[in-house]
Amino acid sequence: MLRPSVGGERNVDASGTTLRELIRDVDARHPGFADRLLSAEGQQRPFVNLYVNDEDVRYLQGLDTPVEEADVVLILPAVAGG
Repeated sequence: MLRPSVGGERNVDASGTTLRELIRDVDARHPGFADRLLSAEGQQRPFVNLYVNDEDVRYLQGLDTPVEEADVVLILPAVAGG
């Protein structure tokens, strides 16, 4: 669901020291990307799951979770239905 917002790419490199900075970096190159992940108040949207190295950031430091160069961020939109 997010690939169209980043030119169809499966993986995107980003720079920053926190998850929030990475999202801003990608958004600077692909305007509108952050809107899909963050609310108008800049908080993680409830139906978007963000992981840093397989750890749910909700149990870490949220968007302020530190990241390092080799870390992997995974973004998964929550799926619901019946």
